[in-house]
Amino acid sequence: MPTKSAKTAAKPTASKPAATKPAAKPAKAAVAPKAAVTPKAEVKTEVKTPVVAKAPAKPEVKQPAAPVQARVEEPKKAVTQRQGFKANEFVVYPAHGVGQILAIEEQEIAGAKLELFVINFIKDKMTLRVPTAKVGNVGMRKLSDPALVKKALETLKGRARVKRTMWSRRAQEYEAKINSGDIVAIAEVVRDLYRSESQPEQSYSERQLYEAALDRLSREIAVVQHITETEAVKEVESQLAKSPRRGAKAEAESDAETESDLDGDSDDEAVTDEAA
Repeated sequence: MPTKSAKTAAKPTASKPAATKPAAKPAKAAVAPKAAVTPKAEVKTEVKTPVVAKAPAKPEVKQPAAPVQARVEEPKKAVTQRQGFKANEFVVYPAHGVGQILAIEEQEIAGAKLELFVINFIKDKMTLRVPTAKVGNVGMRKLSDPALVKKALETLKGRARVKRTMWSRRAQEYEAKINSGDIVAIAEVVRDLYRSESQPEQSYSERQLYEAALDRLSREIAVVQHITETEAVKEVESQLAKSPRRGAKAEAESDAETESDLDGDSDDEAVTDEAA
C-alpha cells in the first residue's frame, strides 16, 4: 500500500514542465520589434546631401591662360624679324640712301602673310616696300652714331688717294663704295673726287659720282645732327677745304686718263698719295 502513494506523488511533479511550454511562445513575439530599421534610411539621406554641395566647384578658369600666352609670343617674333626698326624711324638703304619708315604693314601673297617696311625717300619721290625678314640681306641699317659721323668728317680732311688705273675701273670702285651704305667709304669718294676752284674742272662722269656721294653723305649728316641738307653740305665742303691740294702734275695725269679711258697699259694698281 505504501507504494501506490509514492507513484501518485510522482505524477504531479511531471506535470510541472508542461506548464512552462506555453510561457515560451510570448517570448518569440517580443523579437518582432527588430524590423523597425528606420534609422538606416535616415543615414543614407544624410550622405547624399554633400554631393549636391560639390557641384558649384566644377567651373575652373583655365581657358583665359591660352590667349595670354599667344599674345606674349607674337611680339617677340615680330621684333626678331624687324631687327629693332620702328615706324617713323630714319634708316639707310644702301642703294638709295637715307629714307623714313612710314609704316609696317602686312600683305597676303600666294596665301601667305608677308610683313613689309614701307620706306619713303623724299628727295627721290619714291616709296619702297621691303620684307622685314630680308632686311639683313639688303643691308638696311640704322643711322650712324655721332662718333662715326665725326670719323667720316675727319676722313674728308685727308689727302686724296687716286689709283693709277683706267677711269672705267675706278668709276666701278667709286660706285661700289657709294652703294655700300658705309658712311666712311662714301666720305672717301667725296674726298678723292673733290676739286677746288684752283684745280681743273671735273669731267661729266666724275661730277656725277661726286654729286651722288656728296648727296648720300650730307643727307645722313643732316638727319643725325638735326640740321638742314644745305647746312650739312656746307659742313662737308668746309672739311674738304682743309684737305691738302693736289699737285698740278698729278691733276694733268688724272685728266688724261679720264678723257682717253686708257686700255690696259696703265693698269697697275699702285696707290699714290699726292703731295700738296
